[in-house]
Amino acid sequence: MEHDALDAGEARYELVISVDARRSGQYSDADKPRMRERIYRVLETAFAQAGVGRDAVHMEDRGDGVLVSVPGRIAVTRLLGLWMVEVHENLREENRSLLVPLGLRVAMHVGPVRHDSRGISGRAVDLTCRLADSSVARQLLDREQADLVLAVSDSLYVDAVFAGGKFIEPARFSRARLALKEGEVSAWFHLPGRPAPGIAPIAPQEPGPTPSGASAGPSAGSDTAPAGAAQRATDDRGARNARGDEDDEDANASVRYTAQGDLSVHRDNVYQQPVHIGRVTDSGNGKG
Repeated sequence: MEHDALDAGEARYELVISVDARRSGQYSDADKPRMRERIYRVLETAFAQAGVGRDAVHMEDRGDGVLVSVPGRIAVTRLLGLWMVEVHENLREENRSLLVPLGLRVAMHVGPVRHDSRGISGRAVDLTCRLADSSVARQLLDREQADLVLAVSDSLYVDAVFAGGKFIEPARFSRARLALKEGEVSAWFHLPGRPAPGIAPIAPQEPGPTPSGASAGPSAGSDTAPAGAAQRATDDRGARNARGDEDDEDANASVRYTAQGDLSVHRDNVYQQPVHIGRVTDSGNGKG
């Protein structure tokens, strides 16, 4: 790339792409060079097929993946659309002869990027790498037994994906909330060639397990109401039930009981004769 007019203190808005290989740590030292060769062949062939010149792309090796930045003169939609289609097809072709298919996690985001003699840096780069390494991307790839998963930032989805375009189908993306080191962010996930993936059941918080007794917080999901709002609605409903503002059927639907032994619940009952509530155990005849 031409960066004669740039220095380390000057940033330009560029598309950042992070590509990581699935379970790269399971490759032996002898297999890793072949894995890396396949990754570069898939990506570089796709750039050529999408009409993006190799000299217009900055690529950094990451051992088990590649970090890419593309200048603003290249349409982002071309990378989101045609380039991703070619990456998917090239990857499928590579995997035809492999007993263990190569899986790739690809993430994209547009933001300010700084170049120096050693590569690129900036928050845009950090966010892109976090999305590619997120638990949602990892779990989608494994659960769906897919070759490829694409994650895009919320801003990139709004600016470029939402409107659609050639090979870009916004209805096939699913939204998730991620708790990253920098804070909570939204991202959108897509499995090329497949419907929008289900995310809510498989998206734990990024930092790790929730401490005992603490609330798990909102899980990743699609365009539904946040978990906090749903919990508030449940709490409000419970309060109304306590005041008698709702009918019995609705109130019973919102009540939950936890019992270690026998449980008997009676509500607004009128008994005309003596009634025993509970279980009677007769040790003499063995009935219980």
